[in-house]
Amino acid sequence: MEEAVQTAILGITGYSGAELARLLMRHPRLKRKPPVFVGRLEAKDEARGGVPLDEIHPQFHTAFKAGHEMAVPRMQAFSWELLEDLGVGVLFLATPHELSRQTVPEARKRGIRVIDLSGAWRLEEAANRAVYGFDDEGSASALETQAGAVYGMPELHRAEIRGAGLVANPGCYATSVILALKPLLSAGLVDLNCGIVCDSKSGVSGAGKAPVAKTHFMYAADNLSAYAVFSHRHTGELLEQLGLDGKDLTFTPHLLPIPRGILSTIYVRFVEAQTNSSIQACYRDFYRDSPMVRLFGTTLPQIQYSVRTCYADIGFNMSGDGRRAVIVSCLDNLLKGAAGQAVQNLNVMQGWGEAEGLE
Repeated sequence: MEEAVQTAILGITGYSGAELARLLMRHPRLKRKPPVFVGRLEAKDEARGGVPLDEIHPQFHTAFKAGHEMAVPRMQAFSWELLEDLGVGVLFLATPHELSRQTVPEARKRGIRVIDLSGAWRLEEAANRAVYGFDDEGSASALETQAGAVYGMPELHRAEIRGAGLVANPGCYATSVILALKPLLSAGLVDLNCGIVCDSKSGVSGAGKAPVAKTHFMYAADNLSAYAVFSHRHTGELLEQLGLDGKDLTFTPHLLPIPRGILSTIYVRFVEAQTNSSIQACYRDFYRDSPMVRLFGTTLPQIQYSVRTCYADIGFNMSGDGRRAVIVSCLDNLLKGAAGQAVQNLNVMQGWGEAEGLE
């Protein structure tokens, strides 16, 4: 089991970056080595030695009141020299995809391990990456970096994550669907000739912090809308991680008028009739060593049960003939769908308890 590692976060200003800061600052293994926050600063902010974290995210203000042992951390100007001087061993990226494509190859050259929350390195197949339109697609550097990336879902790739230099944190929708389907597909229970339908709904924070017309209050409030039908960026993750062909799965995301949380309703038909007990056993066996997955019985998961937790909740109901099931999967898109899963990956990389700092 490894000792505490110095971590740094690039991209602290967004929703996922804020959750990541909160989790790392209270992580029991990092009390002596709290995270370093780095980013792009204006000249006036560089002159005053950076930006106090509670100016970026005022919700942290009470954590640094007078008498508290921890000084108010600051977001400092990013430089490789700073990271090396501070002995940073693991760099978290909560940045746009394009910035991650630029940053990760240099970090790996310098021996810094990376946990990337963007979609920059999640996809192995060029056809699936095409939806991002990366400028460096096909370059030697990009291909070499991609070859070293591990898809950061501990429930599926725990052994590979332990020795990884680059962990590509999964997408939030992808996490909810993959965790719900993987046990059934691995057991060969699902009739793919009938297709799988994934109907997923996410709170507005899933679209990120940058304001756009469709996340404006007047658009999202009192509304429910489908978007990116047959073209969502997470579809490639579903196909690659579940071993499916595009014709096997229909995935439709929707925007919910709530701040955070995802609920995925998934429809499957079985090759042979199953019982409630046989499907429960399939899930229990697959996730017996996965502390961040909670399996429900006859009560189906709801967003309110998983929001602001780092758990993925999975439940199902069966048809009377045992040939069909409706699976419901819920998680917090900013936690198990982003920052919480990133810290879970850190725990695995370091050989710590997988749930440390998350429960």
